[in-house]
Amino acid sequence: MRIALLEDDSEQAATVARWLSEGGHICHAYGRGADLIRDSSHESFDLMILDWEVPDISGIQVLRWVRQRSDSLTPVLFVTARPLEEDIVKALEEGADDYMIKPVRRIELLARANALWRRARSNAATMAVLDFPPYRIDTNERSVVLNGEAVELTQKEYELALFLFRNVGRLLSRGHIFEAVWGRSAVISSRTTDTHLSRVRSKLKLQPEHGYRLSSVYNYGYRLEEVSRPAT
Repeated sequence: MRIALLEDDSEQAATVARWLSEGGHICHAYGRGADLIRDSSHESFDLMILDWEVPDISGIQVLRWVRQRSDSLTPVLFVTARPLEEDIVKALEEGADDYMIKPVRRIELLARANALWRRARSNAATMAVLDFPPYRIDTNERSVVLNGEAVELTQKEYELALFLFRNVGRLLSRGHIFEAVWGRSAVISSRTTDTHLSRVRSKLKLQPEHGYRLSSVYNYGYRLEEVSRPAT
């Protein structure tokens, strides 16, 4: 998962980020709510872990901002020192998906985070063979077929295609796509990502006549969406 962590205690943030990294996830840590909101306006995440009491904009305010966005279905896990029942109820009523009281334990945190992601993601995210007629992706063979014919793709083009179809209908930021395919430590230009996506669009013929369209969203990223095929 690509996870946004809001935690103003730098030592606690480093610990949780390390746990998440060791669990196979990519963590972006923020000490201020305003910074997370700023980045979320042009970045997508698979999960948000929010502390309640942070400088400037509280975790609850960040949660409200996230839920007010029409395209935001991102799971939110609260991790906070506030133990009162009314606080738990308030967070859940505002749209939080789960609530943990500090101090948190590593295994429980990872289990809750993974459980939220399992509930949020599509069935395609866990399937070995993805059927999106006329497309078929076999993750064991690492192959993509269009109308029964294999499409020749490079390794990165295949990984891009797989990531897009596993997230059909979801608006994905360039940074999210980049990290999912190339990894956070890779050093390439954003133009490289756009070029690869353009090739995938062309090779897979992601056009309305095949029922799927890859659209770019200015200053944000891309969305692969199912569309109605034109009448013949």
